[in-house]
Amino acid sequence: MIIMIKVAVAGASGRMGQEVVKMVLADPELILVAAIDRTTAETDIGLLVGKEPCGVYISNDIELVLVESKPDVMVDFTTPQSVIANAKIAIRHKVRPVIGTTGFTPQDITDLDMLCKEAGVGGIIAPNFSIGAILMMKFAAQAAKYMPHVEIIEYHGDQKLDAPSGTSIKTAELISQSRQELRQGNPAEEETIEGSRGGYYDGFRIHSVRLPGIFAQQEVIFGGYGQTLKIRHDSYERAGYMPGVSIAVKKVMEFTGIIYGFENFID
Repeated sequence: MIIMIKVAVAGASGRMGQEVVKMVLADPELILVAAIDRTTAETDIGLLVGKEPCGVYISNDIELVLVESKPDVMVDFTTPQSVIANAKIAIRHKVRPVIGTTGFTPQDITDLDMLCKEAGVGGIIAPNFSIGAILMMKFAAQAAKYMPHVEIIEYHGDQKLDAPSGTSIKTAELISQSRQELRQGNPAEEETIEGSRGGYYDGFRIHSVRLPGIFAQQEVIFGGYGQTLKIRHDSYERAGYMPGVSIAVKKVMEFTGIIYGFENFID
């Protein structure tokens, strides 16, 4: 017997939110019970995503809709400005947050972890739900053991609000776990234009490109004597994240506290 997981989607009318809604509607183990958004309230979310009416209407009152629909999980792809408040409301109602929004500080994650443990629920914060991107991070962490000279270049559209991206920060964290801090470059190098060498992280650099026409790409470049190694991942559409979101929604039912990073679910 399949136990259906009841899912609420915050930011349901946004581009990522609509993909989550379509994924939930198509998954036989999930049931959509709530769609939350500040705009387009009282619209059937099924119609909004190009499907048949599903009887779930968009609400802009997150507190009320969580009380009435009693979801098990809330998937949130909103904005850094609203996601923490959303998560705190969800946890207070014992709803497990699955968060794809980036911009969290380590203290934010610690605070939400404490709230989840007090409420007895699990939560997931993942800078990237793409399985290919997670494999890129894992491969990069492995390569850093043998080629410690590394730089990251991440590319996103010019509407992305945070830089560097959450994916590049998570990649940098995993690399740092595999190598000793190594300050790279010539000791006498000098930036004639401030910031031209990129952001500094544990001895290496992260470069953020923001241009129209780009969706999401990341390249991790390793340099060694007489050779380079490039590990690159390209995302072309939002639907590519949905298999990972589906896994996260199901896995979050199994533990208590916050897990940071979808790589924890990939062997």
